[in-house]
This record gives sequence, C-alpha cells and structure tokens, in this order.
Amino acid sequence: MAASQALGGNSRAGRILGPSLDKIVKNAAWRKHGNIVSACKSALDRLEGLSESSDAASGSSLAGLPPSDAESVLQPLILALDSSSAKVVEPALECMQKLFLQGVVRGDVGCRSDGDDDLDVTSRIMDSVCKCGGFGDENIELGMLRVLIAAVRSPFVALRGTCLVQIVKSCYNVYLGSHSGVNQLCAKAILAQILMIVYARVEANDMVVKVQSVSIADILDLSDKNLNDSNLVQLAQNFIKDVMDGSECVSIPSESQNGEVSGPSGGEKHELGSIDSSADGNSGGSKIHEDGFFLFKNLCKFSMKVSPHENPEDPLLIRGKVLSLELLKSIIDNAGPIWRTNEKFLGAIKQYLCLSLLKNSGLSSMSIFQLLCSIFMSLLSKFRSGLKGEIGIFFPMLILRVLENVLQPSFLQKMTVLNLLEKICQDSQIVIDIFVNYDCDVDAPNIFERTVNGLLKTALGVPPGSATTLSPTQDISFRNGSVSCLVCIIKSMGFWMDQQLRIGEFSPKNSSVDSSTDNHASLNGEEGGLDFDLHSEVNSELSDAATLEQRRAYKKELQRGISLFNRKPSKGIDFLINSKKVGDSPQEVASFLKVTGGLNKEVIGDYLGDREEFPLKVMHAYVDSFVFDSMDFGEAIRFFLQGFRLPGEAQKIDRIMEKFAERYCKCNPNSFTSADTAYVLAYSVIMLNTDAHNNMVKDKMSKADFIRNNRGIDGGKDLAEEYLGSLYDQIVKNEIKMNTNSSVPQSRQGNTINKLLGLDSIFNLVTGRQSEEKAVGANDLLIRHIQEQFKANAGKSELYYTVTDASILRFMVEVCWAPLLAAFSVTLDQSDDKTATSRCLQGFRHAVHVTSVMSMQTQRDAFVTSVAKFTYLHCAADMKQKNVDAVKAIISIAIEDGDFLQESWEHVLTCLSRFEHLQLLGEGAPPDASYFTASASGTEEKPQKSPGTPTQKKKVNSLQNPAVVAAVRGGSYDSNRVGTVSGLVSPEQITHFISNLNLLDQIGSFELNHIFAHSQRLNSEAIVAFVKALCKVSMAELQSPSDPRIFSLTKIVEIAHYNMNRIRLVWSRIWSVLSEFFVTVGIFENLSVSIFVMDSLRQLAMKFLEREELANYNFQNEFLRPFVIVMQKSGSAEIRELIVRCISQMVLSRVGNVKSGWKSVFMVFTAAAADERKSIVLLAFETMEKIVRDYFPYITETETTTFTDCVKCLITFTSSKLNTDVSLNAIAFLRFCAVKLAEGGLVCYDKNTAGGGSPEGAAFTEDDDHVYFWVPLLAGLSRLTSDPRPTIRRGALEVLFNILRDHGRLFSRPFWMSVFKSVIFPIFGGVSPVDLDEDTWNASIQAVAAKCLVDLFVDYFDVVRVLLRDVVLVLSGFIRSPHQSSTGTGVGSLLQLAGALEGRLSEEEWGEILQALKEAVAAALPEFSRVVQIMEKVEIPEASQAFVDMEVYSDQEEFHGNEVEEDHMEAASYAVLRMKGHIAVQLLLAKAITKLYEAHSSMLSPAHVATLLELLSSIAFHASETVEAAALQRKLRRACAYLDISDPPLVHFQNESLQCHLKLLESILSSHPSLSIKLGVQPQLVAACAKVLDTYLACAAGGRRPASGAPLRWVVPLGSARKEELAARAPLVVSAVRLLTRLERDAFKRYLPSLFPSLVNLVRCEHSSSEVQQVLCEIFQSSIGPIILPST
Repeated sequence: MAASQALGGNSRAGRILGPSLDKIVKNAAWRKHGNIVSACKSALDRLEGLSESSDAASGSSLAGLPPSDAESVLQPLILALDSSSAKVVEPALECMQKLFLQGVVRGDVGCRSDGDDDLDVTSRIMDSVCKCGGFGDENIELGMLRVLIAAVRSPFVALRGTCLVQIVKSCYNVYLGSHSGVNQLCAKAILAQILMIVYARVEANDMVVKVQSVSIADILDLSDKNLNDSNLVQLAQNFIKDVMDGSECVSIPSESQNGEVSGPSGGEKHELGSIDSSADGNSGGSKIHEDGFFLFKNLCKFSMKVSPHENPEDPLLIRGKVLSLELLKSIIDNAGPIWRTNEKFLGAIKQYLCLSLLKNSGLSSMSIFQLLCSIFMSLLSKFRSGLKGEIGIFFPMLILRVLENVLQPSFLQKMTVLNLLEKICQDSQIVIDIFVNYDCDVDAPNIFERTVNGLLKTALGVPPGSATTLSPTQDISFRNGSVSCLVCIIKSMGFWMDQQLRIGEFSPKNSSVDSSTDNHASLNGEEGGLDFDLHSEVNSELSDAATLEQRRAYKKELQRGISLFNRKPSKGIDFLINSKKVGDSPQEVASFLKVTGGLNKEVIGDYLGDREEFPLKVMHAYVDSFVFDSMDFGEAIRFFLQGFRLPGEAQKIDRIMEKFAERYCKCNPNSFTSADTAYVLAYSVIMLNTDAHNNMVKDKMSKADFIRNNRGIDGGKDLAEEYLGSLYDQIVKNEIKMNTNSSVPQSRQGNTINKLLGLDSIFNLVTGRQSEEKAVGANDLLIRHIQEQFKANAGKSELYYTVTDASILRFMVEVCWAPLLAAFSVTLDQSDDKTATSRCLQGFRHAVHVTSVMSMQTQRDAFVTSVAKFTYLHCAADMKQKNVDAVKAIISIAIEDGDFLQESWEHVLTCLSRFEHLQLLGEGAPPDASYFTASASGTEEKPQKSPGTPTQKKKVNSLQNPAVVAAVRGGSYDSNRVGTVSGLVSPEQITHFISNLNLLDQIGSFELNHIFAHSQRLNSEAIVAFVKALCKVSMAELQSPSDPRIFSLTKIVEIAHYNMNRIRLVWSRIWSVLSEFFVTVGIFENLSVSIFVMDSLRQLAMKFLEREELANYNFQNEFLRPFVIVMQKSGSAEIRELIVRCISQMVLSRVGNVKSGWKSVFMVFTAAAADERKSIVLLAFETMEKIVRDYFPYITETETTTFTDCVKCLITFTSSKLNTDVSLNAIAFLRFCAVKLAEGGLVCYDKNTAGGGSPEGAAFTEDDDHVYFWVPLLAGLSRLTSDPRPTIRRGALEVLFNILRDHGRLFSRPFWMSVFKSVIFPIFGGVSPVDLDEDTWNASIQAVAAKCLVDLFVDYFDVVRVLLRDVVLVLSGFIRSPHQSSTGTGVGSLLQLAGALEGRLSEEEWGEILQALKEAVAAALPEFSRVVQIMEKVEIPEASQAFVDMEVYSDQEEFHGNEVEEDHMEAASYAVLRMKGHIAVQLLLAKAITKLYEAHSSMLSPAHVATLLELLSSIAFHASETVEAAALQRKLRRACAYLDISDPPLVHFQNESLQCHLKLLESILSSHPSLSIKLGVQPQLVAACAKVLDTYLACAAGGRRPASGAPLRWVVPLGSARKEELAARAPLVVSAVRLLTRLERDAFKRYLPSLFPSLVNLVRCEHSSSEVQQVLCEIFQSSIGPIILPST
C-alpha cells in the first residue's frame, strides 16, 4: 500500500496514474518502447512532486492538477495507446477507465479532423483510445469499450459531436470487424448504452441522468445466427452489467455541468466514412442538443452508406446498415418530448432519417425491411403530426406497395407488413388520424382506403387461375393476417367511438388538441399512440365532421373529374368547370393542367393540340405560362415538354410547336431572326430526339446530318455549326422526356391515387417497374427528386387535423364497410379454422357496433344480415361449429348493441325464431298449430309448452313429421319457412340433422330468453324498434299456411308484460305497434290464428287492467283499441262473437279498474249493435244492459265523456233492425240515461257544486260543460225519429219530447237554442220550408210530431220566444206540403199555437204567423203554374179521334204512337192529381184564415186584418182565374174522361174561396164598422158580390149570348152539366144577394147602378134553384123598389 502511494504522489490523478505507468514500464520492451518508458518515468517523477491543489486552473484536463502538468502526465498514456502492443495498451486503457470513472478527467472532448492536429491532451487520448479497436486483439477491444462507456458516463466530460461520432464508429468497427462473437455483442450493447445515455441527457438537457443497463435480449438480431448462442449472450450481458453496475462513477459536484463547457473540436477521416462536422443551419440550443443532433445525423448517414464496389447486397455493408437502423430505432422508440417540440430534431428526422428510410427501402434484406417498418411504426405513433407529408410518401412505399402485391409477394416481407399493419390498426387514434389527414385531404393519398382495399385483396386470396409463387399454407397465412388487420381496424374505430362519445357526455366537445386527441391509450397498452402536436396554433387544426365531409366530397369530385379527363378530356374539363373545381378561364385551366398530378400526359398533349376554340386558348395560355428568359433552346424545349407528351397527329404538334416558337422568341428576342427559325428548329430537335433514342431506328442521324438538315432556316442563313453541334450533343446524351412515365393507363385505384399525388414517379424509381418481391436500391435521381419535394414543402405549413366528433366514423365506414363485409363473409364461408372464423365473427360484431351507434342503417343491416345468414339456421343440415358460433355472435350482438339495432332486430329475431323451432324439433315437441284449438275454446290461459325432454320414442316419431323433413331439406335465408316438405329424406340425412341439432345444445335457453327478459333495459327508441321487428317475425310465423308458429307471439305477450312499467310516452309508442299487429293478425283468413291472437290479446288486456289508471288518461282506451278495429273489420262472425265475449268478461270482472277503457268497450258494443248476426247483437246488448243498470256510476267515474260513448252505443242498438225489442229497450235506456244525467248522476257534478250534488231544478249556465252530454243523447233520438219502423219512430219521438219537457228546466237559453236548431228542427227537415215526404211520415206521426213541437214551444215560450219564427216556418212547411194530410196537420198546429199563445203574442209575432200564411199561399202559385205548363204540353185526344187514329196508323207506327200517348196520359194524370191537391190546400188555407180571424179578431191589428183580407182575396182571385181558364178546363175534362177519374173540383174551389172571402168581409163589416171603413171593406164586399153574380150569369148563359148588339132570337135549354154547376153556384149567389140586401139604403143606392144590370140578367136567366128567384124577389122589393118608386 505504501509503495502504491509512493507511485504518483498524493494527488487523485497520481494515485491512479502511478500504478498504471509503472505497469506500462514493466510491460514495455525497452528497445522498442524506449520513449514510452522514459516518458512514463518522467511522468512518475513529476507526479511525485505534485499534490492535490484546489486552486488548479479550471481548464485543466485532470482534476487537481495544473493544465501543463496534466498534459505532461497524460502524454505517456497517449504513447502507450499508440504503441500497438497489447501489454502496453491494456494498462493504459485500464488507467483511462479509472480516470473517467473517478471523475478525474474533465472538460470538453473532441476528435481529430482532417488537417487539424491542435487538440488538447484529453481529445488526443480519446482519439488514441478509439484507434485501439483496430489492433485486432480481443482484450484490447473490450478494454476500449470499457473506456468509451466510462467516458460517456462521466458527467465531468463533455464529449462533443465529432468525438461522439468517433466513439460510435469505434464501436461499429468492433461489432463489424471483431473475430469474437462476445466482443461483437458487447460492442452492440455498448453502442445502445451510449445512445441511451446521450439522448437521455438531450431530453433532460443535463449531464446528470439515470439510465438502466440495456438488455442483450432486446437488442439481439435474430437474423444474425452467429450471435444467438446463449453462452455468448450471457457473457455479453455480464460485461454490460459489470461496466454499468460494477464500477460506479464518482458523483458529480453540486454545480453540475450542463454541456456549455467550451473546448476545441476536431476530427479525422475513418474507414466507415467521413464525419459530417458542418454546422447545422438551425443554430441555437445547448451543446448537449447540438451533440445529440450531430450524432443522430451521422447515424443516419451510416445507415445510408453505399458500398464502393457497387454491391448493394454486401453482407458487411448490410450488417452495418442493420446496426445503424437498430440504433436509430432505439433512439426513436425512446424519443421524448424534445423530438416533437424542437424543430431542429424534427427537421433531422425529416431530412436524414426519412432519406435513410427511402434509400434502404429498395434493399432486399429482410432484416432491413423489418427495421424500416419498425422505425416507420415509431414515427407514425409519435411524430405523425409533424411528418404528415413524409408519412404520406412512406406509407404507400413501405406498406401499400407490398400489401397490394397479391400474386408474387415475398412471404416474410408481406407477413412483416401485415404484422405492422395489425399493430398500427390496434391504435385507434392512428387509424382515425390517417383517414382524417390523408383520405380527407385533396393533396394526400387515400391511405386508409387503399389499406382496406389491399387487405381485402389479400383476404380474398389469389384469384382463381392466376399464377403465383405462394404455397397454400402461405396464402392462408396471408388471408388470416389480413382479416386480423381488418378486425383491428373496425375494433379501433369502435373503441375510439366509445371513447369520444363518453368524453362528449362529460366534457366540452372542442377540447384542446393535446389532451383530447393525442393523449390517448392505444389498445395494446403501449405508448405508441402518444403524439404531441408541434406548434398546435400553426400546423394542427381541430376539425369537425362537417368540414371533413366537405373536404372529402371535394376530393372525390376532383378525382372523378381527373378520371373523366383521362378518358374524355373535353368532358372532363367541362365537368371540373361546372363543379367549380377549375375556373372557366383558359389561364385557370392551363394552370390546372400544368400543376395537377394524376392527369395522363398523353391526354394533356392531345387536349392542348385540339383545334377547338377553347382548347386552343388553353394551349396558348399554357405555353405563355412558361418563362424561357436566358434559357438555351435545347434546355427550353426540354423544360417545355416535361409536362406532357406530344400527340401523334402532325397538325396538333404543328400548333403546339408554333406557339412554343413564338413564346421562346418573345422571351429571347435576340435568339433568332424570326419565330419561323425557332419553329423549324423545334421540329428538328423533336425528330432528332426520336431518332437517337428509339431502338427501332437502326440508322441513327449523325451530327453532320443534323447540321445539314437545318441549313438556311434562319431567314435564309445558316445557324452557327457550333451551336447546332452543341444542341445535337445535348439531345443525344440526354433524352427529352417527361418527368414521369404516367402515360400508361392505370386501372387500379391505388395507381390512380399515386398518379394524382405524383407518387408514381417515386415508386417507379424505387421499383424499377420490376417484380415487387425485391426492390432495387435508390438511385441519385430518386434522392434528388425526394429532396426537391421536401424542399418545395419546407416552406409550407401542413395542417394536421384532429377530430373529436365521432360522426367522422360515418365517412370511414362508407369507405371500409364493403371490404370488411366481403373479407369477413368470404373467410367465414370458405374457412373452417376456428381461429379465423372466430376472428371474422368478432369483426362482424365490432362492425355492427360501429354502424349501429352511428345510425348507418344500410351498412348495419348488411353486417347483421350476413351474420344471420351464416348461422345456417335456415339450413340446419349443413350446420357446422362456425355456424353455431355465428348464432352466439348474433345473440351477443342483440345483448350488447340492442339499443342501436333498430330495423336489424328483424334479422336477429328471425334467427332466434328459427333456433327455437329447431330446438323444438329436436325435443320432439308437438307443432304450434296444436295450441290453436286450445285457444279457440276460450280458456282463460294458453297452455304452456312442456319443458321436459320427450321420450326417445316420441322423438323418433316426431322426426318423421313434415316439419322435420322440411328442416332437413333446408331452404333459403329469406324464405318464411325453413324448407319445403316435398321429396324424400334419407335416414342418413336425418341422422346428420340430429347430430347438427346437438351442436345447438351449446346454446341454452337462458341465452335465448335473456334477450327478451332484458328487453326492459333497452332505451326508448330501441324497445320500439324491437317490438316492431318482433311483430314482423311473428307475422311471418303466423302466415305459414301449413305450419303456423306462435313463438314470437308468446314473446310479444311477454315483452308487453315486461315493459308495461315504462313511462307512458314510451309505452304508448310500443302499444301502437302491438295494436297494429293484433289488428292485422286478428283479421287473418286463418280463423284459428285469429282466435289464438285475440285470446292472447285478451290475456294481455286482463293483465293491463290489473293496473290502476288515473283520471284523464287514455292508455286503457288505446290498449283496447285493437278489439275495436278487429270488431269493425273482421268478416268472421266467430271472431266478432269472441271479441264481444272477451270484452264482456274483462269488463264484468275488472269493472272497478276500467277507466278510459270504457270508450273502447262501448265502441265494441256499438259495432256489435250494428252486426248482421242476431246472436252477437243480443249478446252485446245483454252486457250493455247490465252495465247501464248495475254499473252506471263506473262509466263516468273518472272521465265523464264516456257517457256520450254509452249514449252512442245505445242509439246504435236502437237502430238495430234485427230485434225491435232491443231497439225499444235501448230507447228506454236512453231515457234512463237522461234521468241520471238530470239527477246529477255524473261524477263531474260533484266538482261544481258545494253540496256534493246537483239539486233538482238547477239550471245550467252558458259556462257549464254538462250540456255537452245532452247533445248526443238528444241528437241520437232526433235521428231515430227518421227510422223506417213506425214503432221505433213514434217511441223515439215521444221519448225525445218527454225528455225535453221533463228536464228542459235544466237548460240554459243558449242551450235551448242549440237544442231546437240541432235536435228538434232537423226532425222536421230543418227550419227552411221544404216539402215533407208523405212516405217518410204517416199522418198520425206527423200530427204527433207537430203537436209535441207546439206543446214544447208553448211550455218554454218564455225561454225560446225568439224561435217563434222558426217554429212557424216548420209548421209552414207542413202547410206548404202538396199533401192534404200534411197541410191539415200544419194548419191545425198553427191554429193550436196561435190559440195557446193568444194573449202572449206581440203584434210583431202575430205578423210572423200571418207572414207564414202569406208565404204559404204565395208558394202555391208556382205549383199551379207547373200544372198548367204540364197540361199545355199534353195532347189529349178526343174519344172519336182516338178511335179513328187507331185505324189509320200502320202497324209499324202503332207501337211508337202508343208510347207517346202513354207518356202524355201519365203527365196528365200527374197534373190532375196535383191540381186536386192544390185545390185542397188552398181551401184549407182559406178556412184557416177565416177561423183565425173568428177566434182572434180582438188580438189582430188592422194591418193583420188587412193581410187576412188580402190572403182570402188572392185565393178567391186565383180560384176564379182557374175556373175561367176554359182551355185548361177542357183538357182536364178530356184527361179525366180518358183516365176514367173524377174531375178536379174547380167550381167548388171557386165557390168556397169566394164564400170565405164574403164571410170575412161580412164579419168585419158587421162587427167592426170603424175598421171596415178604414180598410174599405164595403167596396170590397160589393165587388166580391158582383164577381159572384157575374160568374153565375156566365155559367147560366152557357155560351148562348149573341154578339154585341145582335138580337137574341132563340134560347137553347142548358145541359145537365150546366144545370149542376148552376145548382152548385146557387147558394153562393143567394149569399151574395142577401149581403147586398143588408147594405144601408144609401150605400146600396150608391152601388145600384153597377149592380142593377146583373140583377136584371138574373131575372132573365135560367135557374136550377128557386132560392135564387126568392132572394131576387126580396132585393127588388126591399132594396130596389124603394129607390125606384120612392114613397110619396
């Protein structure tokens, strides 16, 4: 110990250096290493004189020593390290390791650069240490590795960029060149450890970091079999553990270095390649960051190293590339936030790592390809927001290129891609981001769409008949892998959707990008999903679904336009212009053709060469967009032709070249004499290019030929030969061609997208248009092209979109649902592998989940239908285990996504129905049709199916029934029945069928019933959709003509029972569906099915009625409505009778619970009352009678409106024609209802009165709602009065008016008005004067009705006084009837009304009565006019003439003549009858007027009396006119004689009317002298008498009077008819003469001159009665004589 301390002195450095230097002296060869020995001794001597000094300069390389002393004592170590002697080098390396570990060495350390030898001692030592690896000694190699890791670990030493790179290169050399496998593994581990330390410091920006030891297993390259030995791995692991844990570094002082220690730097040239020490363009940041950046850049360059021997597959080179890529992968995998937030590091990834990926992507080494994929995965996971453009290039290059190669892929390469895709697809956010940022971006490829389509192609396998290098096993592996990827895609979409929807419920939708979009957990539990946005305010954007939809729609339409352009350019341009994708100006179209990718270059050339006006303008604008200033002609034409291919037609080329020449000369005015020169030279250049580079041309054009061909083209002069020669050399050496070879038509979508985005050129350069199994290395053109793209995009700010709106999935599903469906379906159909089928079913489940939640009906139904079809429940004979798994999947879908299935429930429930059917067949249960008979018997409950297992014998027998045979034969999925029963089934088929049924035992009835039992957990929308689907399935089951089933029907009852407790709004929607179902099935033609359904409905209704319903709700009514509808629509009497019995049973057993259901109950009974079956009517009325008698209070317990329904029902019973007793009893019950209503029988009375009831005699007010209940009752009775049965008619009439008279005191005035207008007046045909049909009412009922009306009106006259006119009009309607009985009824009723109201009528009211009479009289005149018109048209033959005509007419004319004659006689008969009726009515009116005056003369005003006189005068005048119409009388006589009927009593009509007129005049004159004077009655009386006398004289003359002035020579005796007429007129003449006799003397004297001639003629004429002569004698004696012979 003392000796050791003596060596090197007391300083820390000396204690380490002394023993090492001494060991070097001992091991050195004195002759060979004399300088080393002397230097060591000198250093030892110097160390012994030095002590630890705290004042040592900070720039010293060794702690505690001055800089000069430090350099002196370290120089022997440099010499020893450079000695190449293992015995000398080893102690030196050991010493350096200790110095670094103990923290003695300090400062910045660099390495030597070219031409730079001015380095500090520490840098020189590190340079020497790095060189030790080239000696080939294994121990020295390990020693060097120890020193290097110690130097890197030391926090006191800042290893600058060049030094770090030199250290890494030294480790590279050991890994690549060492003969020891352990050393190689150790070198690789040391490299990984160094990078871990360096980049941990970069992340922390501090020299002090904690790192773990690397694991050899993690960095082991499985492809390098030489290093996979477990012993080697263990040794290497012990080595790395020793250097990291066995010798710890000295802890750093309190003031740690941060990497800012300055120091010289240098470097040197190395075998692996030159070190890039140039400063980066982006300055700034700490030196630690700069060192990390510098090292990363050089690692990328190491990975891009090219073999100098032009052998890209050199094994050593490949091994070095693999190591570089592995190190880069470790850096990217462990990259922290600094890589995403620092533009410099992200730029390094873009500039160097991406270029490395690009160059290495062409190598065929599988290890390199796998590393590239792994690195790309890390970039995609962590840096996708900052590498949007790069990922858009590398994703197609690395993944899609391999994925889309179906026929000739490399197995390992494609499996690597599939594994990578599976890992990518497991990260939900990556999948979403890819779609949002590429498929929805116009300037990006459709990565998501192409990936899905590529996976589909792989999943479908090699097309039949195609040549392939794949074995069947490999093909299956590919297919299974692609299906796994597709499952991961849809699973990730569902995971992200669930995550976003859950986030949306609890947090704002537009949250920050960092927290809501990128900070999500990936599905595989790795950190790969994390990606922090760079400058989120600049290059990222939170986008919503609407914006994305617009962007995607824009992209799709643009692609459509480009595709159309490539086929038909003119139509494509028109489409793009019309869709606003391109402007309509030639300049905008030219710019589009110039810059848009994906356009076919040949098509562009053809379009530019078109001679049409618009394409020509576009071509001019296209050429004018080029700037050829100061550009050589050859360079200009080359630049011009890069964007399109010249067309083949010479005229098109001519137009393009002509414009090019003009443009070139315009940009370069001094180039040629004229544009013609440029035009000819351009043609020559094109010809030369074709000649020189076309393999078909054998004799190539020489330079002399080219010069000779262009002589004299410059205005007659020659161009300089040097110029033409130079141009010739340019064209021959470098062909003029387009930038890309895109003229080949692209048929596949992926290639089309490549063209659109300009990526096809990259792929062409990488692949060389060769087989995609091995890619060729990248060339300089590719690198230059990519760098140009990166440079062009460097200044652009690429927006990286993130979304939180789950609706984006709708667009993703639209893209991928069809490939997913195809891949899963084909795999499930063709494969029996459990893993593959299970994976497909899982994919189906996730697809259903996504499409269901997103409400994508078409897609959801497609997936559900596919799963349902794969259950093979429709064809159980072919069922396999995968089909049973499909049944399980369909059940899982129903349970997990039931809330979103909507219409797809139908497919799910169809499968469950078929599953249950197969189970029953397997158990040998009886068919469902057997239960219909039981239900039709009307039992209370349906028989339950026995759950027990039948005996084997029963099962065997049941397998022979038609249903089993049909199931064995199978059928299509869409067929309602499982199969057809036609044909025979073999025993083997039966046995196979039974074995398949045993497979279904895996699914218990619990899973099946779970769906129905937990239907109450479905949300409101889902349960409605569930019920709709269940009803459809049940309908299909019941519609089977041969084997109807009731499975779904029983489930409907269960579902309704389970969900009755839902909120009312939801239950109403459910029941509306069920109600329609029950109605539809209830009217089935299959009577058994209908009966069973109605019985099921009855059971359900009984359960529902057990629940109590509150007032003013309508649920019971809605629930019972199916009974009503079926009752109304069913054509089966059995069904209708069953419904009546069901309703009767429910009501009578649950009468206390029936509330709003009364409405439906009464509607059912109403329909029954109108039924054609008498038994149904009686059965319904029996129940109705019990309800009204015993349960009337229940009817209106909660809802009084049901009273009106009850009334309507009873009214319908009254209209029943099948049983008069029922009708009469119903009328009696209506009166009973009226009594209850009047007594306050409705519960609502209790609400409006304080005393708890309505007292007798309480009147309703206008505000009372109770009058509403009287209206239907009264209106029904009113309508019943028109019943054709007299008994019913009379009964209804009497009951109606009795109700009104008995309870009218309860009515308010407004309600009375309504009653009269809506109830009473309609009985009489309304208040308008219409004719009453004699056939409708007989005379007795008319009289009763009119009497009731008058009595009711009189009783309530004070209330309904205002309706007097209306009542009078009703009576006037009777009066105006052409029927005498009606007129008599009307007249009598009117007189009764006037008599009853005599003292209560006002003058105006009397006027209304008289006005009615006046209108009745006036209304008769049109009737008379019609009779006259008829008679004028009728031709009545004389009797003799008729006989003659019968002889004259020919046989042909006889029939026609008889027809005409019959028509005339029918008209005449009608006219006679109408005439008789008219006369009778007029006479009744005349007598009524007379009676009215006689009875009420004291109440009549003079105006009223005048009206009466006027009416009688008009009647009398009308009668006289009728009698005086001679032609009419003759026709009437002939018609009556011909028809053998009595003549109309015209004379009687005239006599009676004149008699009434005279009587009224006499009464007024005698009783009211003053009134008579006022009204001028006396003159009217004299005129009337004169009229009577003249009429008599005219009759007595009989037409015998001679003409005026002619003497009467003879008198012909009167005929018998005249004598009879005179006898009839004699009493009227007697009355008239006596009235004249009673006149006062003066008055008689005044009128005598006008009367005397008539009186004298009376004396002369013939009389049939002696009374006339007597009164003549009296008037001459008493009145005329005294005037002529006055007494003296």
